[in-house]
Amino acid sequence: MSIKVQSLSKHYGEQKSVDNISFAASSGRIIGFLGPNGAGKSTTMKMLAGYLEPTSGQAMLCGLDVQQQPLEVKRIMGYLPEQTPLYADMYVKEFLLFVANTYGLKDPELKVKETIKAVGLDLEQFKKISMLSKGYKQRVGLAQAIIHDPKVLILDEPTSGLDPNQLSEIRALIRTLGKDKTVILSTHIMQEVEAVCDEVIIIHKGRIVANATIEALKAAHQSNSLEDIFRKLTS
Repeated sequence: MSIKVQSLSKHYGEQKSVDNISFAASSGRIIGFLGPNGAGKSTTMKMLAGYLEPTSGQAMLCGLDVQQQPLEVKRIMGYLPEQTPLYADMYVKEFLLFVANTYGLKDPELKVKETIKAVGLDLEQFKKISMLSKGYKQRVGLAQAIIHDPKVLILDEPTSGLDPNQLSEIRALIRTLGKDKTVILSTHIMQEVEAVCDEVIIIHKGRIVANATIEALKAAHQSNSLEDIFRKLTS
């Protein structure tokens, strides 16, 4: 399994932000991580990416323990947090070259060129990041997450701020990436899950309340509406 989570929890005093969750995902699958605000989605993403220490439990990516082998994990993982951390005073191409060199990639110039084309930043690559719209900043964030060709992609609200045309393009890119990687993306947009994902995990009040393919989930609840199922499970 590319992602394996066992009894993962994150507590803040008495508050259980994530409460003893377990799940697994294999390569070539796109997993939608759904939940209402405050359900524990971003907290789980941060623990998977190694940016937040769990209270208990274990997260493993491609057989590597996220807490015990952080550097090895970061080499095989790409992470796009909800609030994209970018160097606003750098130019797009300059920033991506910096990221490529940080990973020690062979022929970083070529890799940057390929990544810029993949995420649709050709016309923006010589602009300062601070001058970009929110949608294009999101593309830069996605570019830094995939530039080193990671085996696992963790995307927290990856299409936030995109206009309808950009939505279509980025969803198509995520589907392409999901053919040979494991992708887990958190979102609150039902249409996004149905358009992109193979499986869905629904989290509510820190606990997983559903984990299945979309088809199986609809069959189990005798409903063709993922939104209705989501409402039922999180009400």
